[in-house]
Order: sequence, then C-alpha cells, then structure tokens
Amino acid sequence: MKRRLLLPVAVLLLATAAPARSVTAQDVRAEDVHVEGTLSSGATYVMDVPAGWNGTVLLFSHGFRPRGAPNPAQNVTDAATRDLLLKDGYALIGSSYATTGWAVEHAVPDQLATLDAFTERFGAARRTLAWGQSYGGFVTTRIAEHHADRVDATLSVCGLVHGGVANWNNTLDPVFALKALLAPDASIPLADFPDRATATAAAGALSGVVTEAQNSADGRARIALAAALHNIPGWNDPSQPRPAPTDWTAQQANQYTAVRGLLATAAFSWRQDTETLAGGNPSWNTGVDYAKLLRASSAYEEVKGLYKVAGRSLTDDLRTINKAPRVQADRDAVDWMSRTSAFTGKLTKPQLTLHTTGDALVPVQTESAYLRAATAGGSRHLLRQAYVDNAGHCTFSPAEQLAALDTLEHRVDTGRWGDMEAATLNSRATQADPTTPARYTAYRPTAYPRPYDLAHPGDAYRP
Repeated sequence: MKRRLLLPVAVLLLATAAPARSVTAQDVRAEDVHVEGTLSSGATYVMDVPAGWNGTVLLFSHGFRPRGAPNPAQNVTDAATRDLLLKDGYALIGSSYATTGWAVEHAVPDQLATLDAFTERFGAARRTLAWGQSYGGFVTTRIAEHHADRVDATLSVCGLVHGGVANWNNTLDPVFALKALLAPDASIPLADFPDRATATAAAGALSGVVTEAQNSADGRARIALAAALHNIPGWNDPSQPRPAPTDWTAQQANQYTAVRGLLATAAFSWRQDTETLAGGNPSWNTGVDYAKLLRASSAYEEVKGLYKVAGRSLTDDLRTINKAPRVQADRDAVDWMSRTSAFTGKLTKPQLTLHTTGDALVPVQTESAYLRAATAGGSRHLLRQAYVDNAGHCTFSPAEQLAALDTLEHRVDTGRWGDMEAATLNSRATQADPTTPARYTAYRPTAYPRPYDLAHPGDAYRP
C-alpha cells in the first residue's frame, strides 16, 4: 500500500445526511476530517477522511448485532487497522443499520445512502471498495451482486457468504442432533418460537443437557458428532492451546465450549429474532441424511475416534438422528429468506473473500458454498478466496487485512489477480505492518454441508 504523511491537525464535524456546509476536496487535503451523521432511515454513519486523501473510499459493513444490542455506526474492523488505513490515505465510511438482528432489508440501503452522503460532502471518489466483516461480509456480497455499479470491487472478511437460507439450515443441524441423542423425549422446541422467552427457555434446557453429557465419554462423543455437523473445528479460539491433529479429547473440549456458545446465541435467541422478521421458520431438515453429512465433515475422523473410545456405535446414533421427527419450514418464510438473503453467484466486479481456518461461528466451509454459487453463476474468474491459519471468528491481524485490501486494489489496477500464493500474501502483510502477524496459508475447505443458492434450482425447499 502507498504510504502518505498526514498533517497532525484533526477536526470534528458533526453532521446530518444533509449538511449545512459541504466540505470540498481542497478542505480534505488540508486537515483530517471526522464526520458523524444520521440517515433518513434513522441509521447513523461515521466517516474519517485523512489529510492527503488518496481518492479511494472504503465502505465498511459491520457484523451481526442482536436485537437490543448497542448499534453504533462503524467504519472499520478495529482501531489498529483504522490507524494504518488512515495513514495510507484511505477514507473510511460506514453506517449502523436502521434495525438490529437479521437487518437485510435495511443494511444495504443504509450503506449505499452513506456512500451518497460521502459523495455529497466530499465529492466522488476515484475508487470505491466495499468490505465487510461477518454478517457485514454478507451485506458486502449483496452489494457486489445487486449494486456493482456503485463499487469497483468487494472484500468479504469472515463473511456469511453461504447466504441466509444455508446459514439457518445448518445452524439447525447440531441442535437437532443434540436433542435427538441427548433429550429425545424432552419438549424442547428447535424452531417456530413465538417469543424470545420461549427461545431462551429452550436454549437453557438444551444447554443443561449438554453440560451434563460432557461428563461422560458417551456424551462427549455425541457432542462432537453434533459439532461436526456444523464443521466446528477442534481449535476455534486463539486463547485455546492448539491441539495435536489426533488429540481428539482436547479438540472435543474446545468444540464443547463453542457448542455452548452456539446454544446461547445463534441457535435460539438469534433464530427467534430472524423468524419474527421472516414471518415464520425459514429452516428445514426434511430429507437430510445426517450420516452423509457427517462423512463429509472436516471433523469426521475425530468423531469416529471418540466413539471408539466411548465404545458406542456411531451407526446406531446416526440412525437415531435420521429417524427423529423432522423440522418443517414455513414456505412463505423460506421465500422471504431466499428473496432477501440467498446469493445468485453472479459477480460483475472482483470479489476477494478472507477466512480463518478455525472459525466456529461462521465455519470456513461457507467459502465453499460461495465458490459453488459463483462457479454455477459464471463468475468464478472474478472470485478469489484466501485463508489465514488462526482460530476464532474474524481474528485477523491488521497486517492480514491490509494485505487483502492491497490484493484487491492490485486486481482493480491491473485487471489480473496475479500471484495469490500464501507467501506473496504474507509478504504484502509484513510490508503493510511488520508489527502484527502474517499467517496466510494454502488451504482448501471441505464442502459446505447444506448449500443453498439461486444458481442451483435443486436447492429449493421440498417438504
């Protein structure tokens, strides 16, 4: 990335979407500018434009915020990355979304309105790159597929690039297995929650069962099976010691923690919020062969090893799961989720995706889902995917993020992706910021267990 020296002057401007005085490009060259404002939707935005702005604006989409959580505007992943990007001369902009939760109907319009507000205040950018983190990677990919005329390229960082239908379907799978194996007779609903209290109670009940199961070899093997259906890795938090490749006990202990987190968030309370927006349950597991899903999982060997230690029949437990009463979706809710949250795989501008290999919340296999969509959609040549060898969700160093943006800019500048080898990406990362790790790695994830996109008509819901 090109380095630029910034003047030490900073000015704070508080603004609305219709400011009283426009700041010109000449003003921006003289001083750093920080702008906050409110859009007509009620969403807020924040903009940081450095002295010596290089003409490129980075439109950042933030991650998922559950209902009731704080909802500030955000224009970058973290403070250290912000400082490096501003030093390089990039303008950073981004909004909150007018609603929290699965805010798909507001997120993209609010982001584009923020870009409009930036253009009105500072003039048209020479180049616009959209990027987003986690749920924001989903938002960014929606921009890439539906509003490519507004951007030059996109970067999805640890993004939900499998889309909403696939996300909620696969979030159902581990809890379905846990209930079938550990609490088959309990009245614990897994979907169709009438209110938050019902979802919270269900989460608490299943969590209690899982906690008890962790005390036995049988229970641990079954928890590992459920985790494997979601491709939860055995190293999924950077604070965890990295287990040896065949240390099934340590891997399962790490998965157990992640499963507890899934029960406390996405599987129940976040699902209930999303069902409210969708007008019903958008998920199903009718027709799913869980034995087949497990065999394709990245954790299959671990599960077999733990079942052997426990002396249990994996075949019998898979038969039990497959015989359990299935969850039906609400057709209208599926249609809404498909219309608002499924991808076409049709890119017209370059997109780079970035993922850690040890992500439990949005497993790295989501990247396989979007590769599948882009291949069927005829835009495989516009897509590149890169991987960082680290545990956790969105646990990238500033150096790694700058290298990804640098790679995307190179594609826009030259029309070619060029060398995407891990060594080249690590070299770019070290050059951008030698003080933080560079951990790009050659990696290819296994297939996503239950993909759903609009490029494959066979993915459609069949009760």
